[in-house]
Amino acid sequence: MAVQNNAPLPEGLEIAGYRIVKKIASGGFSIVYLAYDADGSAVAIKEYLPSALALRQPGELVPLIARPNQPLFRIGLKCFFEEGRALARINHPNVVRIVNFFRANDTVYMVMAYESGQSLQEHIARSNAKGGRLGEGFVRKTFDGVCRGLRETHANKLLHLDLKPANIYLRSDGSPILLDFGAARQAAGLDSPMLAPMYTPGFAPPELYTKGQPLGPWSDIYSLGAAMYACMFGMPPQAADARRQGDKLDDQFAKLEGAYSPELVATVRACLALDPMARPPSVFAVHKVLQTAPARPLAAEPEVPPPASGQGGLRGLLGRIGGIKRAGK
Repeated sequence: MAVQNNAPLPEGLEIAGYRIVKKIASGGFSIVYLAYDADGSAVAIKEYLPSALALRQPGELVPLIARPNQPLFRIGLKCFFEEGRALARINHPNVVRIVNFFRANDTVYMVMAYESGQSLQEHIARSNAKGGRLGEGFVRKTFDGVCRGLRETHANKLLHLDLKPANIYLRSDGSPILLDFGAARQAAGLDSPMLAPMYTPGFAPPELYTKGQPLGPWSDIYSLGAAMYACMFGMPPQAADARRQGDKLDDQFAKLEGAYSPELVATVRACLALDPMARPPSVFAVHKVLQTAPARPLAAEPEVPPPASGQGGLRGLLGRIGGIKRAGK
């Protein structure tokens, strides 16, 4: 299916009580804008606009959807709306806060709270640039919050399905927020033979590579382990489909001896099991390990502090839409 470039909403447009300032990012399923509400507070607005199904020309507000694409567009629209409604019921410090969602221009918009900081992916890149690795204390503290947010998500019968460092946002105090849930994208792909599920290689569990495989909390647990792995190595683990041909993770984990506690390494390895049944039974089980001090204390390690605030943080919060890959199977 051909992918088209969609024109963003014009700067200065007033829509549902919000003023569009500028486009921040765009991807296969949505466009994200910086906007101000009626009180002058900054918000992020995500617009459902799948580039493979809809086309919006410059100067237009309502996208053109070819007749053959309309059923699938409506399926995705419903999934996007339902996901926004489910997220809006979650009021948790480690989950992005949805403050509003509305219909306009024949599509749906999700309004999110804005906070200063940076993504975990950017934090990892800064650590790499300094030639170091993120220490165990940082991993445990950060993923304590990630697990709290993910447990709340699962308790509300919602999956993330796109958990990765780019979608873990660090506030200026270092506390994490889960961003950019992928459940609507997955549901749209699974409900139609025309649209493949979407995933990020390295962070996606093996069950996402094949259409029709059951997805559940175990899928997010794999991605949770992959995100912790990225903190330890400064890069994603080997992609799940490649691991099936020749798994190199055992050799990689052998390089961590002495750098991290055996308990943490064993937990990350278990999360990354190709067999869902071999992974930890719940996020709670992972969380419990992170909260338990290692049997042998580790030496203190310098950490790379997150930036205080500013436009870099704005890009970090709102620019997390790119980098998604399509499944080819």
